[in-house]
Amino acid sequence: MVFVWLTAFFVLVVLIVLVIHQLMSLADLEFDYINPYDSASRINNVIYPEFALQGLLCLLFLLSGNWLMFLLCIPYLYYNVTLYQRKQHLIDVTEIFNQLSREKTRRIFKLVNLIILLFLSLFWMIWSILEDDE
Repeated sequence: MVFVWLTAFFVLVVLIVLVIHQLMSLADLEFDYINPYDSASRINNVIYPEFALQGLLCLLFLLSGNWLMFLLCIPYLYYNVTLYQRKQHLIDVTEIFNQLSREKTRRIFKLVNLIILLFLSLFWMIWSILEDDE
């Protein structure tokens, strides 16, 4: 069981890094450090790995029987699937300035959700290690 929590911890850390990278690209664009094309391409390059890792994380929790963590992952996964189905998951270079505040807000909510999941998985990992020692 410790292996599951350790894997989830590292997947969550990678997801947090990807979302922070997207936020930094949006902040660089907002402060005019990079052009819209570079910002959009940086963000769009990490969208699919983010979606795949989130799906992997949900699948990991489902197959290991961690129902609470699985249920906490479902809204984020559902949101990503909805964005993909509506074809709103990639950033359009021509509309990036109009969508800047909304895109930053989306990623901040994603970041908050991932940080909560990270702390919960860290708690359960420690709990599982202490339980194995007994």
